[in-house]
Formats: sequence, structure tokens, C-alpha cells
Amino acid sequence: MTPRPALALVSLILIAGAALLIFLTLLGGAIDKNPTNQFYFLEANTEGLGDAAPLTRWTFWSSCSVTNGRNVCPGVRPAYPFDPRGNFGTEDIFGGRKYFLETRFMFAFVIIGLFFAVCALFLGVLAIVSRIGSFLTSATCSIALFFQTVTAALMTAAYVQGRDAFRAADRTASLGRYNFGFMWAAVACLFLATVMLCVGGVLGRKDKTYSSRTGGRKFFGRKKSTRSNRDRGSFIDPERQRRMDKEDDD
Repeated sequence: MTPRPALALVSLILIAGAALLIFLTLLGGAIDKNPTNQFYFLEANTEGLGDAAPLTRWTFWSSCSVTNGRNVCPGVRPAYPFDPRGNFGTEDIFGGRKYFLETRFMFAFVIIGLFFAVCALFLGVLAIVSRIGSFLTSATCSIALFFQTVTAALMTAAYVQGRDAFRAADRTASLGRYNFGFMWAAVACLFLATVMLCVGGVLGRKDKTYSSRTGGRKFFGRKKSTRSNRDRGSFIDPERQRRMDKEDDD
């Protein structure tokens, strides 16, 4: 029995988990509900920086103040950049907008990655019943993996450097463990799902090929054996008949 259905089912669970993690990361800063109001990319001491709050958290949607450990994000909008100069109207610490494009493209890439992850989730039903479905789902999942990996890489590059810049200015700063964990865990889930779907498709093809070849040998073997017996009988019977005729003559 081919292991393809089992591999496809595990892959579906991984893809669903990746899509859920990406979706939770997107909700951070957009909805003022627990637990999503605890999700952020970077928390830093921004006291005295323009019109910033004493403590600021950056999400996909806004730079949020913090109250009782929760995000307070007024005026949310998509693709909000990590750009203290533009966010707070100050040139302190950074003196430029070096992370603006990185964090703006993050939002576009994560949306594309989530779209293909959802498509792979629906296509995964075909992977359970067919080898072609496994390869098709694997291809779709690999596209989601690409965009999610780029998103996670941009996130890490921008916010780790941003944290270091705040610390270099003698300000406290820390990364959001939930968002970083969710984004890289989604990469791992999509990678494993892609590999397992490919393996399931390849193993399904090998199993089918082996079965057809084995069946073909058995068929031809029986046919050859039948023909051989028939030919052997055609030589034995006339010889025996000649001997019997010779004995009668004697």
C-alpha cells in the first residue's frame, strides 16, 4: 500500500498550521482582542522621540502604545512601515528611512504567501487520492513557502537591526517572540509539507510501476509455461506413438 495518503494528510495538517500562524500574525495590531493584542514585531523605548508614546510596539498595522501589556493601536492601516523618522516625525537614532521598504514589502509578501497556502490547503484533498494531486499541491505549497520565507527574512533583517539601533542609543528594545516564532514556524511547516508531498508523489509512482511490472512478469511467466508444456506434449506424443507401432510390428 502506498504511503501517499498518510503523507498527504500530515502535509494538510502542516499547511493548515502554517496558514493559522500567518493569520494570527496578521491580526496582531488590527484587532484589540486577547491574545492578538499581545502580538508585535518590536517593542522599544521611544520616550522623547517626536510624538511617540513612552513605549512603542510595531505591527503590520500601526505603531502602538502599550497599556497593561496590551497593544493600543489607533488609526490602523495596512502595510505600516517600521520607520521611526516617518512614524514619529524625528530623525533621532536612525536619521533616515533605511527599513521603510523592507517592512512595506513584508505585508505584500505575507498576503501572497497566505493566499497560496490556502490554495494548497484546498488542493491537498486531491493529494490524498492521486499522485498528480500530490505534485500539484507541492508546487502550490512551494510558492507559499517562497513568499513566506522572504517575509520572514525581511522581518528578521529589519527588526533585529532596529532593535540593535535602539540599544546602541541606550534605549531598551526587544523583539516580539510571538510574531517571530509564528513566522519562522510557518516557514518550517510549509517546508516540511512541500517535501512530504513530493515524497508522496514519487513513492506513489514507484509503487504503481513496481506493481505493473510484477504483474506483467507473472502473466508472461504463466503464458510461457503453458506454451512450453504444450510444445513438450507435441514432441512426446508422436515419439511414443512410433515406439508403440514398432513394438507391434515386432
